[in-house]
Amino acid sequence: MARRELTGTGRVMLFPMLHMWPDTYGVAAYTSTGHFGTTAVVGYIPIPAAPDIHWWDVAARHVVGSMSPANWILCTGWSSLTVAKPGSLLLEDVDWHLEVDNRGGADGDKGSSFMYGHSEVYTGRLTFITGTETDEAGRKRLLVDEVLMKQARELLPVGAGV
Repeated sequence: MARRELTGTGRVMLFPMLHMWPDTYGVAAYTSTGHFGTTAVVGYIPIPAAPDIHWWDVAARHVVGSMSPANWILCTGWSSLTVAKPGSLLLEDVDWHLEVDNRGGADGDKGSSFMYGHSEVYTGRLTFITGTETDEAGRKRLLVDEVLMKQARELLPVGAGV
């Protein structure tokens, strides 16, 4: 099966995420794409010293009652933008690439298929890029924005037990 990828340009909120109790952090990213931004993208920044954030596993450990894992992920991403916590970083008009791990649909109130303005959420590994290039064999290669990736990785709390 082909690997699913998404790319976009826009506002990205980065924030430290405690994803394995009691002290394992990663750096999470929230943005949106699609017509009117109805597709949410909640990713993680790859950091060699930190474990990847497996959003659906984290959601499964936190969901209570009738809330779906997709809605928990949407809530976590959306609220990071509406109420930024200390240590967050908002980037405007940046190019990004998501290597998709999973996708889920929103379960809105009263039969709606929207939650926080989104109808679906994609999760995975998010990388900031300056563009792409194609080699002689026709393979696409990402041109990574190392300056933005360094900025993002610096949000990982010092001594976070990684």
